[in-house]
Amino acid sequence: MILLRLAAIAVLGFLIAPMVVVIAMSFSATEVLRFPPTGLSTRWYEALAADPRWLLAARNSVLVAGAVTALATVLGTLAALGLHLGRFRGKAVLAAVFAMPIVTPYIVTAASMFLAFSAIGIAGGFVGLVLAHTVIAVPFVVLTVAAALRTFDANLLRAAASLGAPPATAFRRVVVPAILPGIAAGAIFAFATSLDEFVITLFMAGPGQFTLPRQMYAAVREYLSPTILAAATLLFLASTLFLLASEALRLRAARRAR
Repeated sequence: MILLRLAAIAVLGFLIAPMVVVIAMSFSATEVLRFPPTGLSTRWYEALAADPRWLLAARNSVLVAGAVTALATVLGTLAALGLHLGRFRGKAVLAAVFAMPIVTPYIVTAASMFLAFSAIGIAGGFVGLVLAHTVIAVPFVVLTVAAALRTFDANLLRAAASLGAPPATAFRRVVVPAILPGIAAGAIFAFATSLDEFVITLFMAGPGQFTLPRQMYAAVREYLSPTILAAATLLFLASTLFLLASEALRLRAARRAR
């Protein structure tokens, strides 16, 4: 058991070590990218907050991720309910289809969606970008909600129906409170997936729709500045907060199940 814990800690350290270097260099006092930094300063965070390009990219990222979260949470929750409560042939195949965006290389998904969305005239716009991100965010919601539904007793729905509750009322008053931690965790994953997505954004976003990952890519191509490291640090911290929130929801659901 101790060896397994040491191995897990070693792997975690190997994965996090590059981000530790990035975080340290984001506080460099000079424009030279050097580790360890020769001095400490918050000048690059101040430059990030004062640059209209970065502010616009952050605004676009939050708007797109918010819309994707709302849409993916609704679609993913309904899909998970259908897969869990439905009784029909081919359910396992349908569940595998929902997981395909996760296992398919994003470059293949991006190219396919670009061709499909261009044919109907929504490529390069806000709607097309939101729908493209939703395609890769829905599977995460389906998986988390499906995990929450494994502890849900379907007899509660029958009891609600026997008491005269319509299906919509039973869903709102019985199902949603029971699986709310799973729904919230799925929403967190959907938001984080959209916030960090770059490949699909590069294909689907219009000229003026720069998100944070796309702005970082453009900044690397134009001029390598520690401002990029400051943006990467903020994205890393945001992702860490999302993971902690998801873990807190998982522990809460486990306590409720016990």
